[in-house]
Amino acid sequence: MESEPPFGEFIKTFFGNIAEQEENDQAKFNVDEFELPMIDLSQLNEECKRKICKASAEWGFFQIVNHGVSEDILSRIHCEQVELFRQPFRKKTDEKLLNLSSCCYSWGTLSATTQKQFAWSEAFHIPLNTIFQPSEFQDLRSSLQEFAIKASDLAQQIAAILAENLGCKSTFFSKNCLSSSCYIRMNRYPACPMSSKVFGLVPHTDSDFLTILHQDQVGGLQLLKDGNWIRVKPNPDALVINIGDLFQAWSNGVYKSVEHRVVANHENERFSLAYFFCPSHDTVIESCSSEPSIYRKFSFREYRQQVQEDVKTTGDKVGLSRFLNQA
Repeated sequence: MESEPPFGEFIKTFFGNIAEQEENDQAKFNVDEFELPMIDLSQLNEECKRKICKASAEWGFFQIVNHGVSEDILSRIHCEQVELFRQPFRKKTDEKLLNLSSCCYSWGTLSATTQKQFAWSEAFHIPLNTIFQPSEFQDLRSSLQEFAIKASDLAQQIAAILAENLGCKSTFFSKNCLSSSCYIRMNRYPACPMSSKVFGLVPHTDSDFLTILHQDQVGGLQLLKDGNWIRVKPNPDALVINIGDLFQAWSNGVYKSVEHRVVANHENERFSLAYFFCPSHDTVIESCSSEPSIYRKFSFREYRQQVQEDVKTTGDKVGLSRFLNQA
């Protein structure tokens, strides 16, 4: 199809015929399935808040229902997202779809040095400070605006709960994590003929405070729990929330930014939509705890630059271990 990125050609050019390099290792991706801790926001009492904090500390992931994002909004975005990704590949890479710069579209992992660093997926990264610009896909923009407003409110609400549990001021987030510094990413994971050899999305942690994810029912999201990979059971009514690196640093390690990945599917394509709750680039991240700090303080700009440099030079994100306090 003319809409497909040249995944196979890229892998063959840079890594050879990996399908014949080793025996099938699909078994390493066939891990046990678990349901994430469930939080019902229609009952936002002290017990509910306790569950949110407990899941953030023990899992780094949880799911929420009765979250206020309507099924209509999510269904509309899914249909419009499919239409967007069906555009010709050349149009996605060369033209300013959604009135965004061409760098907002990405596919694969062109910096990969091994096939295990290559992601069999494509994505549109949409900074929220650009979302109100008119474009060819105006219906999609309007739907994303609705989603962004709801997701922002959710992120602020959850961040305030987590901060108050630590005895910290929740106003930090309302002052520093404005809509203009957050972004949305729409992902597509095409069916992959070499799904035992490459990831849909390589293992990583998120470089934000919180991520709010809506996924379809194909599945593929896996996370590291107690040293073992587990599969996340999709729930059509839930949004998935995960703690990012910045919250782990700000909480002085109380809340966990957990490594996760997406496993490629041999037969079915997968779509997801993610909202990333981020501060401004100049925001300084430092522990809100009175205990000795695990991490030195750093700006969000510094953190992003270090992550980008590590990925460029090594093919992998190093993350928070670069910012451990040496004192």
